[in-house]
Amino acid sequence: MRNYVTAVGFALTIALPQAARAQAITPPQVPANIQVPAGNEIFLIGRGVGTQNYVCSPTTSVGQVAWTLFTPQATLFDDAGNQLITHFFSPSPSEGGITRVTWQSSADTSTIFGKANASSTDPAFVDPNAVAWLLIQITATKVGPTGGAALTPTTFVQRIHTVGGLAPSTGCDTPTQLGKKAFIPYTADYVFFKKN
Repeated sequence: MRNYVTAVGFALTIALPQAARAQAITPPQVPANIQVPAGNEIFLIGRGVGTQNYVCSPTTSVGQVAWTLFTPQATLFDDAGNQLITHFFSPSPSEGGITRVTWQSSADTSTIFGKANASSTDPAFVDPNAVAWLLIQITATKVGPTGGAALTPTTFVQRIHTVGGLAPSTGCDTPTQLGKKAFIPYTADYVFFKKN
């Protein structure tokens, strides 16, 4: 079903007029707390393939360490295998350089920055061996150097259908392991919304 929805999403993004898109793409089933607010519609769906990257860091407890996510690193593709978007963390240009989750269009380098509003590990949806599903609100946008704006209408992004990506259960147990890194493979579907 996921591939069908993704394929339909891309076909409609290319082929149908603006008014028809919202009626044709059915939003995926997600936990209630990561549903996108009314007034937004899907305009793009991409399949992310990459790694969740962790570093062994100090915790707030003296002498304790834990794996901390320092960036995702993924590429989003359409169902034909065409590269759509690169996904990572970067400083948000209009928020004083706060590090935000970031997506950059492969077509025109337009870029969006966001923060997670909610997450879910609801076992009715999320594999217990996978990273959480997320609802991300866009906090800043940036047009490409030649004025490209493929991603700038984005208001929310959902990360769903995750596989893998959890921090390791070992390898960051003592302060002697500070700075050690782990690059954990994952996949996810990313659903992009804009105002309807």
